[in-house]
Amino acid sequence: MKRTKALAAALLMGAAFSASAAPNATRDDAVAMVKKAVTAIQAQGRDKTLAEINNSQGEYRVQDLYLSVYRLDGMTLAHGANSRWVGQPLTSAKDADGKPYVRASLQLAKERPAFWQDYKLANALTRKIEPRSMYCERIDDMVVCGGIYK
Repeated sequence: MKRTKALAAALLMGAAFSASAAPNATRDDAVAMVKKAVTAIQAQGRDKTLAEINNSQGEYRVQDLYLSVYRLDGMTLAHGANSRWVGQPLTSAKDADGKPYVRASLQLAKERPAFWQDYKLANALTRKIEPRSMYCERIDDMVVCGGIYK
C-alpha cells in the first residue's frame, strides 16, 4: 500500500513537472481553444464565458496560450493575459514593429469568419518580444482570438 502511494505521488510530481516544462502552445491548441470559447458563448452565454476567459487561472489559460475577445468596434470584452484592458478600446495598440494589430484583427473579422494573423508581441510569460500568430473567429459582434508564440 505504501509503495502504491509513493508511486502515485511520484507520478503526480512528474506530471506536474512535465506540465510546467511543456513547450509553447501549438496552432492546433489555439484553434481548439478559440472554438471551445465560441461554443461556450453559444451554449452558456456571453457573460459567463467572458468572465471565465478573464480568469487568469481558468480553463482558457494554458501555458502561454490565452484568449482575447474584442467587440467589432474595438472594445476589449475579455483578455486572458491582462484583465486591466477589459473595457478599453485597443484599436491603437501596436506590436513591436508599430503595426496596429488589434485594428488589423477587427478589419479581418469584418471580412472573414475565421483567420490567422501574424505580428510581434511581448510573450506574456517571458516578457520577450517574439513572433506571434493569432487565430480568430467572429461570433455575432465579437471576435475571439487565441495566439501562439513561434
